[in-house]
Amino acid sequence: MEAPTPRTEVHRLPERAVYDRDVINAILDEALFCHVGFIDSGFPVVIPTIHARVGTTLYFHGSPASRMLRSMKQGIEVSVAVTILDGLVVARTPFEQSLNFRSVIAFGEARLVDDPDEKMAALKAVTEHVTPGRWEDSRPSTKKEVQATLVLAVSLDEASAKVRTGPPEDEEDDLGLAYWAGVVPLAFVAEEPIPDEGVDWPAPDYLANYSRPG
Repeated sequence: MEAPTPRTEVHRLPERAVYDRDVINAILDEALFCHVGFIDSGFPVVIPTIHARVGTTLYFHGSPASRMLRSMKQGIEVSVAVTILDGLVVARTPFEQSLNFRSVIAFGEARLVDDPDEKMAALKAVTEHVTPGRWEDSRPSTKKEVQATLVLAVSLDEASAKVRTGPPEDEEDDLGLAYWAGVVPLAFVAEEPIPDEGVDWPAPDYLANYSRPG
């Protein structure tokens, strides 16, 4: 269990805070994408993007024309948010309606990845994060493609999780009311792969049986 920093300490419903590194890592690894917040030209901006975690570093990649990556490569401070929904919490009163969720917030300074080995490892990590097994089962990236891709890194030294589980938290006086209450579980489900034109063979097992960790 790591001690929170002033930026990562959870103040609203602190009983839901989690500072355990293993829990934080598991949420980041299960989520397919994140939202990155930063200041661009004096304005707050939030961009959804694919991420990948390697140890205590979070990586992002994309086109050099990306506003987010152009801004981040200057070494600006960013915040990163990930949320996984696990259920609808239906209470007896709208005031107590909620969601079961697992979330992570991280803060850090963006770093341009220019070391060739680290960059290639990051590109592999991002690919494997979304489709485990695909890196070795596809045409390798060309030198031109790698050069045309920016990779940014953010340290996970400042990160915390917030988790809600369980049933609705209705007031005791409302428990006898004749309204349905409970939880509607939500789950990530992949459907059958749809082959591209000209592909007349079955999808590889890692796609045909696609699932997320967790």
